[in-house]
Amino acid sequence: MTDDFAKFFQTMMESGQQMARAFAGGIGGGGMGADPKAFEKFFPAMPKEMIEAFFGRTFNPEGLDARTRFLVTVAALTVLGPVGEPQLRLTLQNALKAGATQREIAETIWQMSMFGGLPATQKALETARAVFAETEESPE
Repeated sequence: MTDDFAKFFQTMMESGQQMARAFAGGIGGGGMGADPKAFEKFFPAMPKEMIEAFFGRTFNPEGLDARTRFLVTVAALTVLGPVGEPQLRLTLQNALKAGATQREIAETIWQMSMFGGLPATQKALETARAVFAETEESPE
């Protein structure tokens, strides 16, 4: 590995860790830094190094905050319909932890009805209601 590439790679990894810390409240880090186990739960098929590289190369730290990124992900998973339900459930939990309101989540899901259709929207709203109920019952 050349020195220039090593420096570039180190900068990319540091940027990834900074972005991961920004997501920490939404995926289990609790403000104490990124929790690799929480990332494994959120992205089970991605090793830690891939997540760091993905966040470091792709996400602009001055861009969207974690709450907004989770809402965008809710939108995408809504359009997938039932096939995306497990990922939607986890993303909804994390969106709430990152500061999204139940109304923002419901509006995001409803907005996708014209793209994913009513069956996909209905399934996403049912999933959201279940997550909201679980969250309200959970003493945190």
